[in-house]
Amino acid sequence: MMKALIVEDERMAQAQLIRLLKARFPDIEVVFATDSVRGTVDYLAAAPPIDLIFMDVELSDGECFEIFRQVPVKAQVIMTTAYDTYAVKAFEAGSIDYLLKPIGEEALDRAVGRCRERIGRQAQDGAAPGIDVEKLLAALGGRGQRQYKERFVVYVGEQIIPVQAEGIAAFFSEEKANYLLTTEGERYLVDATLDTLEGEIDPERFFRISRGAIVARSAVQSVSRHFSGRLRLTLQPAPPFEPTVSRARVEDFLKWLE
Repeated sequence: MMKALIVEDERMAQAQLIRLLKARFPDIEVVFATDSVRGTVDYLAAAPPIDLIFMDVELSDGECFEIFRQVPVKAQVIMTTAYDTYAVKAFEAGSIDYLLKPIGEEALDRAVGRCRERIGRQAQDGAAPGIDVEKLLAALGGRGQRQYKERFVVYVGEQIIPVQAEGIAAFFSEEKANYLLTTEGERYLVDATLDTLEGEIDPERFFRISRGAIVARSAVQSVSRHFSGRLRLTLQPAPPFEPTVSRARVEDFLKWLE
């Protein structure tokens, strides 16, 4: 029985991966799940040895590469990410597998199969278990330029829907939940706060107009003066919230819009 750890800060993505593993790999036991760099470091420092880690790149308190810098990782690692640019670097490094979200069954099968082969070769050669951490950090740890999220994964029941960033008109909060609005007028629940989303999206493309809303430049059709020094936006598609730029953000918004 292989023992696996899941490192993922999106609850729905975490649950979906657990379901996939149970359905396709009955010999893989998910022993624990963490959602942060700190929680993962604490768990790996104290836990019994594990064989396999499924690890999201962007976690609630930073990038997963910090985990490798803080604690020895003696397991095979499969990274899960919505950032396509990571994949090329990972395969060039040759020491780690990647899965692009939403995770497909065939891709999962291939990644797990490669990890099994490496575990078998390491046992046969008497090599230390795990990955080449130095090679990983050299290939992936020092990005020269910030990469922004180009694809978001939403869940509608058992259905997984990928939404490209260019197809998003806005993100907004409503009744303690967070949503994205597509350029086609569809709205989907997202498992992330607006604060988290603001740090993941391209600031050239999106602007946070208020505490409860982020809008895409492509969705802004017109701007008019509103009372108390605020701005009123006309968006396409029309959103299910009042698209008003708060007074404190007006100057920055106008510079961004230019």
